Amino acid sequence: MKINIHKLTRLIEKTLDSKRYEHTLGVAYTAAALAMAYGADVQKAQIAGLLHDCAKCMDYHKLISICEKHQLGISEIERKNPYLLHAKVGSHIAKNKFDISDEDILQAILNHTTGRPEMSLLEKIIYIADYIEPNRLKAPNLSTIRRLAFKDIDKALKLILEDILSYLDTLKSDIDPQTRLTYEYYMSLRGAERHGNLE
Repeated sequence: MKINIHKLTRLIEKTLDSKRYEHTLGVAYTAAALAMAYGADVQKAQIAGLLHDCAKCMDYHKLISICEKHQLGISEIERKNPYLLHAKVGSHIAKNKFDISDEDILQAILNHTTGRPEMSLLEKIIYIADYIEPNRLKAPNLSTIRRLAFKDIDKALKLILEDILSYLDTLKSDIDPQTRLTYEYYMSLRGAERHGNLE
């Protein structure tokens, strides 16, 4: 897959407001750095980072309209919280507007807000890069997670999931079931690791 990163960056800039564009550049940069650290495909990480929020600046009516038009499916919690749809719509746009055919990139965009059980390395990289990129200033345990992300990607992922769910529980906000499933899956792995260490 040959994608001109500079051209893609210019195209993305036209679809986002300035704050979201700066965030997007930060995610692409961080994703590339994590890809280098873990031996993943650097260009794929950059592309997924650049496109992960390509639908973020769409209004809620547009997000719902695209989902309905293309049978993308909208859950009850997504109807109540349409901002959750930007990942689903973003993956659709990446495929159909930006001609991205790589399934790993499309899945990384699709799952960057909720995660999923058994994420690929690229999915983990984008999920974590979205949380720790340099423009992110407020998040629990941010400095710790930034250091950990380059040492043990799975531990960093677990800590992010713990902090996100704790934060949403504090706010008494709706939690996408996929986020809960992701959390339970990776926490069960940690439990299995501990059990294995005792044997």
